[in-house]
Parts: sequence; C-alpha cells; structure tokens
Amino acid sequence: MTATSKQEPPIPTEEPTLSAPEAAVVREVVVASDATDATDATDATDATDATDASVAPAAKRPTNKKAVSGLQPNNVRKLRQAAMMSKAELARRAGVSPLTIDRVESGCPCRMDTKRKILEALGLKPEAREQVFGPDIDQG
Repeated sequence: MTATSKQEPPIPTEEPTLSAPEAAVVREVVVASDATDATDATDATDATDATDASVAPAAKRPTNKKAVSGLQPNNVRKLRQAAMMSKAELARRAGVSPLTIDRVESGCPCRMDTKRKILEALGLKPEAREQVFGPDIDQG
C-alpha cells in the first residue's frame, strides 16, 4: 500500500444510538415527510398524529378547495368537451400553454387577454364572456 492511497473507514456493525431529543427530531422529520408523500388517506391520518403543529389533522382540513383558495368556477371545460377538443388542441388554437388551460378550467384567475384568446379558440364572441367565465369580480 502506498502513502497516497486512502483507507476505507470501518464498517459499523450496529446502528448508532440516538439520545431521546435527537430521536424525537428524526421521528418528526420522518413523520412530516410521510404526511406530504402519503397517497392513502389512512397513512395521512396516521402521520398527522405527530406533535408537529404545522400538520393539520385530516378532520380539520377544509374539503372544498374552491372556497379556500378563491377559485372561480367556469364553463370552459364543458364548452371544450362539447366542441370535442382536447386541452392541448384548445391551447394550440388559443396560443397559450396546456398548463394555462388546465389552470383556467380548474378555476384559477387569468388575464383578460387569456380569456379573450380562449373565447376565440372556442368560436365564441367576447359578449359570451360572462356565460363562460362567470361575473367579473373586478368590475364589481
């Protein structure tokens, strides 16, 4: 063996023991990451039993996302499906991204120019704006 070669560190034979405060921190981190990655409702409720106050219990979480985040329901999806168009096709015709169409259909607010482009791509006139997007909150 030469002076420039590196020696490998010894392989531990047993798991390191953590003190109680260190183990609690590790448990909170693991539980918090499990709660965000959980796909099963039972896993999510089990993970919320942790002492971390930032994770709300499943019973206290709001179930209506539209009421919580201020989403405005609209008829874009219905009209697109009635025209037998995919999101990608509507996006191409409107000159916007498919992600924008997805956001608009889910009720997220968008610019007036985007609304105009979507109306034109659906073959509608600007007067149909309120029937498609609902009443304008800004003109209140």
